[in-house]
Amino acid sequence: MISFYRKDYPRPQFVREAWKSLNGPWDFAFDDANRGEALQWPKQFPEEKRTIQVPFTYETPRSGIGDTSVHNYVWYRRQVDLSQWKGQRLLLHFEGADYCTKVWADGEYLGMHQGGYSRFSFDVSAFAGKPDVELVVKVWDSLDADQPRGKQRYKKESWGCWYVQSTGIWKTVWLEAVGENYLASVEATPNGEDKSLALQVEAAIPEDAFGVHHFQLRCEISLEGQPIASHTREVTNSVEKICLPLGQQPLRLWSPEKPWLYEVTYTLFRDGEVADKVQSYFGIRSFCTQKDRLLLNGSPIYLRLILDQGYWEESGLTPPSEEELRYDLELVRKFGYNGLRKHQKIEDERFLFWCDVMGILVFGEMAATYRFTSRAMERFTAQWLQIVRQNQNHPSIIVWVPFNESWGIPDIREDLATQNFVNSIYYLTKAQDPTRPVITNDGWEHTLSDIITIHDYRERGQELEENYLDPEQDILHNRKSMSWYGQLLFAQGYRYRGQPVLLSEYGGIALQSEKGWGYGAQAACEEGFLERFLSQNQAIDKVPYFSGFCYTQLTDVEQEVNGLVDMARRPKFTAATEARIAKSNRETGSSKE
Repeated sequence: MISFYRKDYPRPQFVREAWKSLNGPWDFAFDDANRGEALQWPKQFPEEKRTIQVPFTYETPRSGIGDTSVHNYVWYRRQVDLSQWKGQRLLLHFEGADYCTKVWADGEYLGMHQGGYSRFSFDVSAFAGKPDVELVVKVWDSLDADQPRGKQRYKKESWGCWYVQSTGIWKTVWLEAVGENYLASVEATPNGEDKSLALQVEAAIPEDAFGVHHFQLRCEISLEGQPIASHTREVTNSVEKICLPLGQQPLRLWSPEKPWLYEVTYTLFRDGEVADKVQSYFGIRSFCTQKDRLLLNGSPIYLRLILDQGYWEESGLTPPSEEELRYDLELVRKFGYNGLRKHQKIEDERFLFWCDVMGILVFGEMAATYRFTSRAMERFTAQWLQIVRQNQNHPSIIVWVPFNESWGIPDIREDLATQNFVNSIYYLTKAQDPTRPVITNDGWEHTLSDIITIHDYRERGQELEENYLDPEQDILHNRKSMSWYGQLLFAQGYRYRGQPVLLSEYGGIALQSEKGWGYGAQAACEEGFLERFLSQNQAIDKVPYFSGFCYTQLTDVEQEVNGLVDMARRPKFTAATEARIAKSNRETGSSKE
């Protein structure tokens, strides 16, 4: 366990001493006519207000409002005591607000951020030391199909696998005290082969300060409390690239079985005095493709993943608590999986922390747009690069997935412009993070892709066998490469080049229910579910070119009732059935490791 772990700390991979959560009750108002700015709400909040519990969106019961209808413009207000921070540089952080956010402090405009899934911050140092600072936040959202929205509906009613929208603040809001000069970010890339740690350090230091002051960065690395290495390097630019040796001792590699994590303390000095100190960690591991197989730390690994959408019954996309996040990962392990595909959502960073600690493999997937326009491309690209950069230090993330099932890129099969856009995202992702494979379009119609993935919800194992073992089908070589939905496995002009292949969606079996749906016919009883589940896994085990699978899904989500547990995380099966599910998952593909 990480020695500096703090429960509920919003960014557990970049920890400082002085911070304060602003979650809890805020004043709240709808602004359906979008007149709040004209009416000077940043300076005079409306009297007709209600209370909302941040960080839960107004659509959820946990917010205290529970109104699922569409309100595109929402406002928040809270008085904050900043007297304890006098003379300090102070940052106001938002872990996530959907979709566009404006912020004021005591009527003074601080700035705007666009994007519902990436985090952002504002400097509020000018207000440090004041006892009653009024923070006002405006967030506007829409049903616009050009904005990255994931599984949030873009119609006024839910349908299929699209659910109630999430509007406004939906992740933690918090304050953090830093020095006059501080570390804004550190991208850490360990290399087990040459025993080094490559850092890209971004520091809040004005360029003209380097001619006046002397800056240094000290990195102290330890494992289980034992010092491993300590290095001090000169800092002569606000963005500095540094490579540090990790010593000659044998390295402890991160894996699902043994998720070793090294702790590191970054200390920024100005003229010999401590300007900033941050505690962090990293895991040393490699994940790559080699011909048609996947390798973790140089050894073959078979991926046993489960689809996880991260919705809760009372709080929607927002985790009810850190304990609930960890409980979901315990369910993943309980059912025999070694990882998950976080579907169409950028999860709370505390979730990734626990994946790192527990050794849970993660596919990091972007939230989709649903049209292909210049505006959608611009919005998608900017936010995706922010997300990759913000999360790439987590060893649990092994693959990036920018697109799913051609959502937002509907003409990719034949349209050259769409293909060029998707391929540009592939290359941009690899440029930002060259250490991980990229699946550009999960499910079908692949262009450039390090791994080939297939979505297939055929009900019976025999049907899967016939489709993937019949040489006449020749799925991989595009003679009859049609998916279960009728899509080609490859876009026009692309073909199979020997990459690893995953069945990255299958199953989706729902128990008989009066409300909701699953894939195919609903199972009449527990025994019927188990028989069908086992037959599918047995078929997958027989396909020699599969390097893993991803079952749909961990929990029910609103009208979609095909989870292994319901949306409240209540069990659907007896302990004996759960054990058989876990045993089948662990055995499937075992001969390929």
